[in-house]
Amino acid sequence: MIQRVETAIEGKQLSLEVGRVARQADGAVWVQYGETVVLVTVVAAKETREGLDFFPLTVDYQERAYAAGIIPGGFFKREGRPRDQETVAARLIDRSIRPLFPKGFRRDVQIIATVLSADQENDPDVLAMVGASAALTVAPVPFSGPIGAVRVGRVGGRLTLNPTYKQMQESDLDLVLAGTSETVIMAEAGAKEVPEEIILEAIAFGQKAGAEIIRMQEALAALVGAPQSTFTRPPIDPALLERVSAVAREPIRGLVRLKEKEAQRARREEIAKATLQPFAGEPAEIQVQVKEILERLEREDMRRLILEEGQRADGRGLGEVRPITCEVGVLPRTHGSALFTRGQTQALVTTTLGTSEDVQRLDSIEGEGFKRFMLHYNFPPFSVGEVRFLRGPGRREIGHGTLAERALLAVLPRPEEFPYTIRIVSDILESNGSSSMASVCGATLALMDAGVPVKSAVGGVAMGLVVEGERSAVLTDILGLEDHLGDMDFKVAGTRKGITVLQMDLKVQGVTQTLMAEALERARQARMHVLDEMGKTLAEPRATLSVYAPRLLTMKIPVDKIREVIGPGGKVIRSIIEETGCKIDIQDDGTVEIASMDEAAAEKAMAIINRIVEVPEVGKLYKGKVKRIVEFGAFVEILPGTDGLLHISQIAEHRIQRVQDVLSEGDEVTVKVIEIDPSGKIRLSRKEVLRAQGAEAGEHREEAGPPRPAEWGSRGQREMARDREGKR
Repeated sequence: MIQRVETAIEGKQLSLEVGRVARQADGAVWVQYGETVVLVTVVAAKETREGLDFFPLTVDYQERAYAAGIIPGGFFKREGRPRDQETVAARLIDRSIRPLFPKGFRRDVQIIATVLSADQENDPDVLAMVGASAALTVAPVPFSGPIGAVRVGRVGGRLTLNPTYKQMQESDLDLVLAGTSETVIMAEAGAKEVPEEIILEAIAFGQKAGAEIIRMQEALAALVGAPQSTFTRPPIDPALLERVSAVAREPIRGLVRLKEKEAQRARREEIAKATLQPFAGEPAEIQVQVKEILERLEREDMRRLILEEGQRADGRGLGEVRPITCEVGVLPRTHGSALFTRGQTQALVTTTLGTSEDVQRLDSIEGEGFKRFMLHYNFPPFSVGEVRFLRGPGRREIGHGTLAERALLAVLPRPEEFPYTIRIVSDILESNGSSSMASVCGATLALMDAGVPVKSAVGGVAMGLVVEGERSAVLTDILGLEDHLGDMDFKVAGTRKGITVLQMDLKVQGVTQTLMAEALERARQARMHVLDEMGKTLAEPRATLSVYAPRLLTMKIPVDKIREVIGPGGKVIRSIIEETGCKIDIQDDGTVEIASMDEAAAEKAMAIINRIVEVPEVGKLYKGKVKRIVEFGAFVEILPGTDGLLHISQIAEHRIQRVQDVLSEGDEVTVKVIEIDPSGKIRLSRKEVLRAQGAEAGEHREEAGPPRPAEWGSRGQREMARDREGKR
């Protein structure tokens, strides 16, 4: 039976429907908002895989090209590997729902969100989040939902719910929020230096709207008669707990106090090996429980140390940032480089400047686009002391790179001010917490080292949280251990004026607005400290670009002159490139981009193009080349592709019989434009140029006294010779 619920959001109907499609899935919801449609399915394995010590949740988000009425590009003409945007959307769904599965649940669960229709107005990613929650709510899977998910924008100072693509172009905030009626579970935002108080206001605004979406899902579950699926975590055998604790509790208490990550890891492995040795012959499930007990003991001791003593694993106070060192210009041949180190987290970040030929082409259901700024994040295995095969970027690398990229967008110069394509690469050399925020800090320094005129420096920090009953503690600049055993990873980056990006992931089922406000304020204080430390190394962009960066000049030419600059078959543009060695790109709107490692060569290319598109002016002098001689004069090319007639009567101050007596094809002569008739024909004069030169020479002679007779004789002889030649 088909069941459907709907509600109005911002004047458009949001509908959830089950029972019509994908009926063999455990849960399938057809979500529609405007004319955007997303199908979300949930399937859970019937049995638990043995030996698992984690929850195997898989979330996939895929956009069908037909959703927007387009055919994929490329040779195969079908959808390939997920685009970065699809990967980021899948991570949004995963982070929103993962905390709501019961601890100890180990059955495989797969969620697939497929965009079936895209109206070019409403973003389907939030609809996929709602659909995932609804599908889990009606499926026989233990899930402590539903959740509400919304996007919040801020256009003209006014908060807007689920803004359209067009509205987002004018918005200074892009916040995606998921949570219950009382708490926030996941938040991610890009912003243009928005203050913390506005972020909190937007979260409250979005949470209120999300409550209506939660009620929709509850109504849908009631209509469907969704089964109540429960899960009870198998209790740990008290005898096993006591046995493991007796061996491992005291060594683990010393483990938490080791400051160095490598020493801590080596000691953890020793403790685990010694504890597991007596259980070598036991079933795999028992060994999994032993590992869980060891992690539980470490978790309890770390949290006790924080909540009771106000101390952390590396000895810092709760609000203290690890020591920071910054270096710039560390790589001699890159356009810009920086090495940012915070504690045991280190990022080597480089900036490369390119031309418009280097832009990334985006082919998506939103339409074709181009990307001039890219930040790529790499996380090699040696950064955490591991051995792994090197593969392409995974979801984590893509997600962290996208987050750092968004953090810097607000401070980049506009393309018309700085027309370069910019690529940043962050290679993580060491990692012990918050490598994405280290990438943000390093990227800022690398941009300034390259001479990119960023508006402000951007710094970032990751906040943590420990909650036990009524007690809680917010942690500044968390370690990897605190991320793993704590309850929150809250990354915040921005300038001194406000936030440019934030991302919150939880392991508990939501946090209150009060805790979020505290975390944001503590993050602001830490960000100011980080920016102070960065400013000691490089406070503002360098005045000039790196000597190894291409020199890029831009100019605008009339659209009707583009053909002349390109020439037949590209002949003209190729000749300019060969003569100057520059890269030249001409866009449809008449924008010309000239790139060269030699600035003088770029200026020469610009001068040549200016001559091509220049419009002749009456009274102006031009140095031209004689292209063709006829009986009544000569045709002189005064500008590339532009000829004028130099009549025989205008060639010399005296009368001549033949043009060839004075001029030959290929001669360079200075001429003056004396007339341009309505049809565009140009009349030139050399005689007027000679007269002007003679008059100028006469003025100089008057100042210097009468000329010597030899000079008169020499000039007179020349004139007589010309006359004789003319009589012949």
